[in-house]
Amino acid sequence: MTKVMILGASGSIGRVVRNRFLNDTDFDLVTLSRHKITKLNNSRETSFVGDLFDTKLLTTAMRGVDVVFASLSGDLPKMASKVIDIMHITNVKRLIFITSMGIYNEIPDHVGSKGNLSSNPMLESYRMAADTIEESDINYTIIRPGWFDNNDDGSVSDYQITKKGDPFGGHDVSRQSIADLVVKIVDGQIKADNQN
Repeated sequence: MTKVMILGASGSIGRVVRNRFLNDTDFDLVTLSRHKITKLNNSRETSFVGDLFDTKLLTTAMRGVDVVFASLSGDLPKMASKVIDIMHITNVKRLIFITSMGIYNEIPDHVGSKGNLSSNPMLESYRMAADTIEESDINYTIIRPGWFDNNDDGSVSDYQITKKGDPFGGHDVSRQSIADLVVKIVDGQIKADNQN
């Protein structure tokens, strides 16, 4: 049985990803969030509340996990480093991490190139987190979504997968589409090893 850890489970993406896993797979979930969440499935979910930087808590929560999915806010480079450190301790090999479009200056003019790191220094922490992950020895996928839209009625809109080095083709993406992609990566329907 696959066990997936969701870091940031109470956030806007984490909630949708969690629901998608519970509704569309038989995977077990381990959630860690700063705020208490109500379990939706007592037999398939184990929940932890606390700070990601609590080494003992994160190590305990991560033991026995197959894949870590992280949708976090805050000091992303430091968070990425902490997650990778605990993955080494717990022998977890797979990480899917949310950052942002524009970190590689991949947004063309017709999509909105002012959203690139070269024009938007707020993306620096996202880029630093991605660099930390890329420099590690773990198997990773870095997801770089555009702006989240409100198409969260349960449907999955069309979305494009852009690999590092390719220009972005679109801008908005629904949280449901992100969740769909995450589930398909974990389930092996989409191969996305060491990619962003």
